[in-house]
Amino acid sequence: MRNFIRGIVVGAIALAAGVYGYARLGLLDLRADRNPSALEERIAGSAMDESTGRHAAQQRNPLPPTEENLLAGARLYRHKCSDCHGSPVNPNSDYGRSFYPRVPQFMKQVPVLPDHENFYIIKHGVRWTAMPAWGNLMTDSEIWQVILVLSRFEKLPPAVTEELKKPVEAK
Repeated sequence: MRNFIRGIVVGAIALAAGVYGYARLGLLDLRADRNPSALEERIAGSAMDESTGRHAAQQRNPLPPTEENLLAGARLYRHKCSDCHGSPVNPNSDYGRSFYPRVPQFMKQVPVLPDHENFYIIKHGVRWTAMPAWGNLMTDSEIWQVILVLSRFEKLPPAVTEELKKPVEAK
């Protein structure tokens, strides 16, 4: 039994050293314009999902879905999110296709994560992706306003949908 355990430990160390050497020699292709392998996609996706699920505090959106909050959330989404995640007038963002991992296109596939996990991702960002930590630039209330819109994309009031369609003004 002792030799079996030793074999597992030595095998694990050898595997880790091999992966490290493979990456260190520059053999790992990190270009963002190449499609990832199915294994890479599965590992990266499940790692992000599990990390978010583990670290996101269980909290409810403290803001009611009033038209005022939805309009504010739509304005914030349009200014801060739509370039990468798409908008009603540009559902397939050119930026979103340029990143790896690919940026979710919310006009084509609405967010499926619970609100508290979306809050965590927006506030803290996602390492090794283009998703910034918006918590450095937006208040918690602003993030919750965006989440009100994200969680209702398919049933927004007409005024909010029209707000999302407006062009982003140059700063």
